[in-house]
Amino acid sequence: MNYEATIGLEVHVQIKTASKMFCACATEFGALPNTNVCPVCLGYPGVLPVMNEAAVRKTALTGLLFGCEIARFSKWDRKNYFYPDMPKNYQISQYDLPLCKGGAVEIDLGTADKSKAGQKKKIGLTRIHLEEDVAKNFHFETTSGVDFNRAGTPLMEMVSEPDIASPDEAFAYLTALREILSAAGISDCDMEKGQMRCDCNVSVRPIGQKEFGTKIEIKNMNTISGVRRALAFEIQRQTEGLKRGETFKQETRRWDDAAGATQLMRVKEFAHDYRYFPEPDLMPVELDDAFVESVRGGISELPEQKRQRFVTQYGISEYDAGVLVASAAVAQFFEEAAAASKNPKAICNWVANDLLRELSAAKKTIADCKVQPKQIVDLVDMVDGRQISSTIGKQVFMEMFQSGKNPSDIVKEKGLAQVTEASAIEELADDAIAANPKSVADYKAGKIAALNAIFGQAMRASGGKANPQQLREMLTRKLSR
Repeated sequence: MNYEATIGLEVHVQIKTASKMFCACATEFGALPNTNVCPVCLGYPGVLPVMNEAAVRKTALTGLLFGCEIARFSKWDRKNYFYPDMPKNYQISQYDLPLCKGGAVEIDLGTADKSKAGQKKKIGLTRIHLEEDVAKNFHFETTSGVDFNRAGTPLMEMVSEPDIASPDEAFAYLTALREILSAAGISDCDMEKGQMRCDCNVSVRPIGQKEFGTKIEIKNMNTISGVRRALAFEIQRQTEGLKRGETFKQETRRWDDAAGATQLMRVKEFAHDYRYFPEPDLMPVELDDAFVESVRGGISELPEQKRQRFVTQYGISEYDAGVLVASAAVAQFFEEAAAASKNPKAICNWVANDLLRELSAAKKTIADCKVQPKQIVDLVDMVDGRQISSTIGKQVFMEMFQSGKNPSDIVKEKGLAQVTEASAIEELADDAIAANPKSVADYKAGKIAALNAIFGQAMRASGGKANPQQLREMLTRKLSR
């Protein structure tokens, strides 16, 4: 008997606002523990929450981006539970009347499986609701601590329909969400900072069975690749269990990335366990058509549109455009450089290959990068203008990445300017010919490839500074006599 998986994702996204959802405390990441707090977000008795309009606006914008119905009337609810990360012992959330309903996220199946490049699929959205984030717990060797700086940060929960059929589709779905939300300025979606987190609901059933299998939740995933690995393991675990005749209970599990396995946390709670009831200290949210249309006017260019424009406007490949647009900050960096350059394809190569490779190796983001777009433009101009060779260009780039210096200054300081004088090129050619009699004989005997060995030695002798075209032409002319 063959089995199939059914997957639904609950994605929590911190909204990019200056202040928290119901108070004026800053949402600054990395501040000293428990410094961005006040009586409201610490749950002191007698305080009253005040709704953050910017968070409502950005949630409505998210709904419009994904074709959701924007509720003209929604309300706040108290979700009651007792845990150290919520000082009030309840979370202000939305239960039966969320801000956004319906809609869909279009994914490219080729995101995780290149053999399916260009194939599209729509993953339905059940709802998008707005709530406040919880604090962050820290567990040390003998003690635990709570940092309430994060408590109260505006948080969207985006609940998908069970339309996802594989770990690869889940990977593509989360990638699409992150690209769109970051490009629209709704969230930075930095998963390492907890700005985007995911709970996975997965069940397995025999192919052809109408009823879903027992739903298992994998809680608090914080990497997209981790979601794919966790789902792959859990699907296999459930499939093997069903083949042995086992039955499953609805439960919550955690993912142990080091062990490569999910582990039981608790039997799954149900909605009634949270004792939802309307939040008495907040009025319902009523949006008129004018508000919704003003939000709609803020819709910017979406990643798919940007990809196609990059291909058309700058003549780069669809693959490279996808690499650049995957990060809104990287796309902006590239476009600033490409718009100022006569050779946008070369700009693309430096950014998509060299710059992103070094950022990844250094575990940095484009925001931390010392290289500026204008410096990439200058580097391309120097290579294209034959002031330096492409080989020297790589060396200059590495120095730029480390120091942030301008390429012209690096070339001048290190004496890396390209050798173009005919006499110097001829001397390099003569020396290489004299040092490689066998390669010279092979070339004159008809082995054209032998020229490469002579050329390579001449380039090495010049420290990579000789003009390659001039040097090759000089060698060919001398060896053809």
